[in-house]
Amino acid sequence: MPFRYTAFNRYSSWDGSQSPEINADNIMAALTDDLMEFGDLEQAMRYMMQRGLDSEEGSHIQGMRDMLKQLKEQRNQRLEQYDMSSVLDDIRRQLDEILALEQATIEDWQNQEKHQAESDHFMDNLMKDLGSDPDSINPESSVSDPDPDPDPDPDSSFTNRVLGDIGKQNQAFLDNLPPDPAGKVRALEKYEFLNTEAQKKFLKLLDDLKKSMTRSYFKDVQDMVQNMSAGDIERMKQMVKDLNEMLVKKIAGEDPGFEDFMNQYGDMFGDNPPKTLDELLEQMQAQIAATQSLLNSMSPEQQQQLQELMSGKFGDPELEHELAQLQKELQFLNPQEKRYNFSGDGELDLKAAMELMREMQELDALEQQLQKAQYDGKLDNINADKLQELLGDKARENLDEMQKLMKVLEDAGYVRKDGDKWALTPRGSRNLGQKALGEIYQRLKKQNMGNHATPEEGRFGERLEESKPYEFGDRFHLHMSRTMRNAINREGPGSPIRLQTEDFEIYRSEQITQTATVLMVDLSWSMALRGSFQPAKKVAMALHQLISSAYPRDSLYVVGFSAIAKDIQAHDLPYLQYDDYLLGTNMQHALLLAEKKLARHQQGTRQIIMITDGEPTAHLEDGRPVFAYPPTPTCINKTLREVRNCTTKGITINTFMLDQSHYLKAFVDQMTKINGGRVFYAEPHNLGEYLLVDYVQNKKKRLRRR
Repeated sequence: MPFRYTAFNRYSSWDGSQSPEINADNIMAALTDDLMEFGDLEQAMRYMMQRGLDSEEGSHIQGMRDMLKQLKEQRNQRLEQYDMSSVLDDIRRQLDEILALEQATIEDWQNQEKHQAESDHFMDNLMKDLGSDPDSINPESSVSDPDPDPDPDPDSSFTNRVLGDIGKQNQAFLDNLPPDPAGKVRALEKYEFLNTEAQKKFLKLLDDLKKSMTRSYFKDVQDMVQNMSAGDIERMKQMVKDLNEMLVKKIAGEDPGFEDFMNQYGDMFGDNPPKTLDELLEQMQAQIAATQSLLNSMSPEQQQQLQELMSGKFGDPELEHELAQLQKELQFLNPQEKRYNFSGDGELDLKAAMELMREMQELDALEQQLQKAQYDGKLDNINADKLQELLGDKARENLDEMQKLMKVLEDAGYVRKDGDKWALTPRGSRNLGQKALGEIYQRLKKQNMGNHATPEEGRFGERLEESKPYEFGDRFHLHMSRTMRNAINREGPGSPIRLQTEDFEIYRSEQITQTATVLMVDLSWSMALRGSFQPAKKVAMALHQLISSAYPRDSLYVVGFSAIAKDIQAHDLPYLQYDDYLLGTNMQHALLLAEKKLARHQQGTRQIIMITDGEPTAHLEDGRPVFAYPPTPTCINKTLREVRNCTTKGITINTFMLDQSHYLKAFVDQMTKINGGRVFYAEPHNLGEYLLVDYVQNKKKRLRRR
């Protein structure tokens, strides 16, 4: 028995952990409104990436707006958590701890001298009482002894007195220390500590300040300043000097010689040294910006204190000069100043504060990348690794998904690369038209205005419930029940029923007139201002889709008009935009173009469908548009003259008015009296329903039955 493999599928509700499937139709649906509004595929894509996208499974691909919101929340969380003045408070606490240890040792030394003096004084008094005869000293003497075990060692006595003198001198030095932390550190650098633990802590403080100063220029400083000898300082000084010379060459446009520089000093830049000069400069500029932001976030007094604490810690004026020069060069290449307003009470030491500032700079840099990507659509310029580090794995996944959107549309055949830009394919344009048409039909269904299903094509038009005998060449729309009855009537009842050609009966069709239509769409700025442009554009695309799919024998032309009129090809409809530069509503020119297009059609119905929200305010004189508002009699008369020309040639003009201003009503009344066409007062939201229903209903003119 052959082995059979049975596949089982397991289904579960969406819990957010599943990887969302990006559907091309979902993407197109999300793009539609913006594409209709602005006529720019890449701009519509940028807006969608700003908002994000919902998948079919109900998951949400996070947009850049949400990511920016998260970054701002993280920044605000840090601003509300920490207090930058605590950096100096931490240094003060360290100094207080160091001085307390030293003070205790000084007091011990001074106490030893004091005890030695008391012991010497006691012995002197005792000798006087005994007449300076040591042999007469009575061990049983009842004289009070202030020190039961005085040290008779003369060397120890001398040592105690010396220690006491040193203690007094050091105490005097400490009593005269400046009150500010920077002044204390400066003074204590020349001080000889009595307490070894205090000395170790002070040396560590100096080392931390030295590292912080170096960290303000270089990213990886641990190896650079750890146990730095005099020779190391000389090498670092030469490195900074060579770096300054390299920057001067870069500014002058010369070859800076970065490779030679790294061959000589690469070991000073940690385990992951920069691979290019730009990378090194970016790192150093980020470090300087972080330090400067730390200073800017403090009061002027605190800034001065921290700068004095961090300066001069290498004890080499020439090195200090080279570092100052380096800072000037870097600020020239990238001048930045940022101040953060911290309002919390969380405490930080200097190292943690500089790390926090580095994080704040990274948040700012990532925010700038996201903001820029919102407007240029270049997601590759976003640091994906940093996004993942700051916002988590989900943000990285969302970014990866957004980068695939155009590829999904391309694979579905909806878009293609046209040079450096993306453009819709014919299939993509049809998809938009289908969505516009489906949206209008859906509203029709909800509003009970009549739901027009796509008609089934027949040889002579739409299928009727009536039937007729089949003739050669007819579309074989077989009416089964009447065909069977014809056979039974011919042969009588019984089975099997044998059909012959003369038994066939088919559904009758009504013949539909061939219609040539020019859709005139107002592209003036007022259409966008009143929210009418997008509905008008959707109607144009929906009507094109309806005619091309349901009435392929019909012809549709689109003419857009503002100050002048222009032809609009079907494939350009998605990119159609209103005119926000030239003023005017030039119906005269649009009617001229429409009349020329309809002149190609001598049979069938010829009509103009005009969508507008205003009366004519422009006309042609000597081939140039002339604008006037309110409309001049000349403009009105020239436009009505074109209405008469269309009327004499049997062209019907139906008008869909999106505004009911006095001037527009007066003009349309005159036009209707001349042409006899119909007028619809429509709102932008129901324009599509009115226009498409009217078109379909007027197609159903039964000419003859067969």
